[in-house]
Amino acid sequence: MAEESKAAAVGALDGVRVLDFTSVMAGPFATRMLADLGAEVIKVESLEGDQVRARPPKRDGFSAYFGNLNAGKQSIACNLKSPEIIALIKQLVATCDVLVENFRPGVMARFGLDFAALHEANPRLIYCSISGYGQTGPKALSPAYAPVIHAASGFDMVNLRYQDGADRPATSGVFIADVLGGTHAFGAIQAALYQREKTGAGQHIDLSMLEAMVGMLVFETQEAQFPGDARRPLYTPLKTNDGFIMVAPTSPRNFEQLTDAVGHPEWRDDPRFLTNADRNANWATLLALTEEWTRERSAEEAEAILSRHGVPCGRYREIDELLDDPQLASRGAFAEISDGAGSFKVPNPPFRMSGSRVEARNHVARLGEEGAEILGRLGVDEAAVAALRARGDLL
Repeated sequence: MAEESKAAAVGALDGVRVLDFTSVMAGPFATRMLADLGAEVIKVESLEGDQVRARPPKRDGFSAYFGNLNAGKQSIACNLKSPEIIALIKQLVATCDVLVENFRPGVMARFGLDFAALHEANPRLIYCSISGYGQTGPKALSPAYAPVIHAASGFDMVNLRYQDGADRPATSGVFIADVLGGTHAFGAIQAALYQREKTGAGQHIDLSMLEAMVGMLVFETQEAQFPGDARRPLYTPLKTNDGFIMVAPTSPRNFEQLTDAVGHPEWRDDPRFLTNADRNANWATLLALTEEWTRERSAEEAEAILSRHGVPCGRYREIDELLDDPQLASRGAFAEISDGAGSFKVPNPPFRMSGSRVEARNHVARLGEEGAEILGRLGVDEAAVAALRARGDLL
């Protein structure tokens, strides 16, 4: 037991140093996951700071949104247009294993910090570039945020096709492209670290958020090529007397369980529902009949009855319910961290590892908080730090 506890205190990425030039969401999401696994992440910010520092929800001037994306990182705030700062950054790069950036293609080259410039000084450096369209191609330089990528990827139009009666794509405040792009970046960095163990060499990772979104459309990319043979049932929220529930009786066994749960075993002999093909052809009818049953019950009661019979289902819940959900609590799905305004919960990565610690680290850096310390490790003394600050090159 003591050995297990000791192992769990070790992060899989302990000893890995990451220089983080990212802001907003996609990049910070990736680098926070690196920090969650024990990497030392140094966030390089402008003198004004990552714009998410100013975004709600805020408490006493501190953004919980920023804290969620940047827990466990150090911060240095500096002027990347200063030749002296760039020289110091290059010294810092020489000590790093990974660099992550999500500027528009070409910006890091203008700073003299592109992969070609840094690879020579640190051949082991893994350099990950996250952008909307990738570093190459006719749209590489086009500005892109997640909602733009949702539109450009076909994702929004696919969802529109699935909404009966809707005449325009849905409004969304959930930035899937950022989270998906960040997750793919995290995975690609692990693969590059593993390859480096065998080759000793770093490499450039060029991640396209557009391609991440297109890759998520697993069925739809095939349906577009073979539209005549692509019918499938759509999953629809069913109304209850106090909300909604999702019911998914997809297999023959699930269908039988559903008929028992709702008290209609005769559906098994109904010609409309005899086979999977029959049920798929009459899926809307099956759900409408099931909804007659769910409408007479609360979502919680319907979920309990259906679950008891083994029917895949889930009631629709608000996020605030999930913060205290017993299932999530039992798995340690949230970590409690603190910033200058107090404590709050943030999601941990969705996986557990038997031999290493996987959780958000309890530190949210103030803008430039560790700048002097980081430069001090490079041999920059207090007088030189003070001079950089006096010139407005370092916060």
